[in-house]
Amino acid sequence: MEVSLAYGKGEIAVHIPGDVHVDVVEPGFIPGLSDQRMAVTMALRNPVGTIPLHKMVTPSSKVAVIFSDITRATPYQILLPALMDELSHLPRHHITFFCALGTHRPATTGELTAILGQEIVDHYRVVQNNSGDPDLHAFAGTTSSGNNVMLNREMLEADLKILTGFIEPHFFAGFSGGGKALMPGMAYVETIRYNHSIAHLEDPGARWGIT
Repeated sequence: MEVSLAYGKGEIAVHIPGDVHVDVVEPGFIPGLSDQRMAVTMALRNPVGTIPLHKMVTPSSKVAVIFSDITRATPYQILLPALMDELSHLPRHHITFFCALGTHRPATTGELTAILGQEIVDHYRVVQNNSGDPDLHAFAGTTSSGNNVMLNREMLEADLKILTGFIEPHFFAGFSGGGKALMPGMAYVETIRYNHSIAHLEDPGARWGIT
């Protein structure tokens, strides 16, 4: 039996001997929205429990947009145009994009362009967090377990931090996305190591679907 599995941006064929019992489990298909960018726009203009994004900032506000690196297949070509429309009353130099690398390697110029688009790469400041440089990070608080949280200093100085990314089950954080853009994304390496320690990973609450 030949089974085709998704692999990278393509597929890979796997041969399964005929004497092996196989059940193929496939996800159910749910059609996407007809206008996904408009759906994002409407969510930004009609948020739950807070004011619309464009009312949170004035032309003098400094905004940090935190985005995922190439290891997270986030549809930024849909998200960012809608997001930037809501920030169009800000000068370009008041918006900085921060790549939440965690302990990953820096993104290449080609990867940044693929993620953000040429327009943003050419006209906005893009900062890649270097988790190994203590001078780039500032103390943000201490967790209940005693972790001194050090986050990117320049990002912390922004008036508004916008976390972007996609949500999926995560094997010990519960779900990916949300606060993970800050920690580990924009954190100092010692903060990340403390959080990712064996003691924390072995906690009964560090499981899929538990936040």
